[in-house]
Amino acid sequence: MRHLTIEPRGPFDLATARDFAGGFPAGIGATATAESILMTFPVEDWSSSAVVELRQDADGILHGEVWGDGDLDVIGRQAARSLAVDHDGTGWPEVGRRDPVIGALQDRHGLLRPVCFFSAYEAATSFVIGQRISMTQTRRIKDRLAAMAGDPVAVATGGEQRTFRPFPRPQAVAELAEVPGLAAVKVERLRGLARAALDGRLDTERLRALPVDEALSALRTLPGIGEWTASGVLARGCGVADMITLPDRISRDAVRHFYGLAEVPDDEAWLAIAEAWRPYRMWATVLLHLAWRREQPGVSGRG
Repeated sequence: MRHLTIEPRGPFDLATARDFAGGFPAGIGATATAESILMTFPVEDWSSSAVVELRQDADGILHGEVWGDGDLDVIGRQAARSLAVDHDGTGWPEVGRRDPVIGALQDRHGLLRPVCFFSAYEAATSFVIGQRISMTQTRRIKDRLAAMAGDPVAVATGGEQRTFRPFPRPQAVAELAEVPGLAAVKVERLRGLARAALDGRLDTERLRALPVDEALSALRTLPGIGEWTASGVLARGCGVADMITLPDRISRDAVRHFYGLAEVPDDEAWLAIAEAWRPYRMWATVLLHLAWRREQPGVSGRG
């Protein structure tokens, strides 16, 4: 077992990330325990898989226990990125002071930072699996894939020895012939995404370093990735903090609801409202989206 330390910049509360309804979208390999978050994922150099248990001390610093043989720096970057603590959040409360709607939601739900996937690869495969099926079905299929082809990682925590199998590395997914419960066309798309990950076309840091339009265009060239999925991968897979997921209908409905608009805003109106959210436009969008879903329990998880 190894250890890592993450010191968030700006306010961050692990319990808020852990407890906020909808904080873990279907397929994110994170489990909330009484005082920690347990994360399981393939390490993005694709050499191995890891399990990380993160806790927060009274000073706000995150301490993690790490199981698995992957590069500790890569594992730490993925864990930090998944909780959006790789960004400086010092200015996030100021967004709530500039925009009373966001401020009210921050007061109600805490200074939530988005919970993201551990890599663009995991986001893309999750969204493709989840197309036209429920979040519950998506989670079951991802669990099935992990059981079939995920790396076994032995973990000793809380006096208990357990073996976890994270979502499979792309090498394993690229070799899959079929997946029970998953349509053949989706299996073929997963194989294509796995090959793209191995080729570097789904490299998370490369994508988030590109201009947003360029990154979205690159993602749309991949199998099964359309406009909505590309936007979701960039926002929740790469953790780009200052983008607007314009194709997401539910987020657009949330803007209409919380801002008291007569109609769903068009792109121009939404972008105008979102000027006050910079440089955390994705964070504010996720807060609106999840608050809306919480008030509308019958709403589907995708837009």
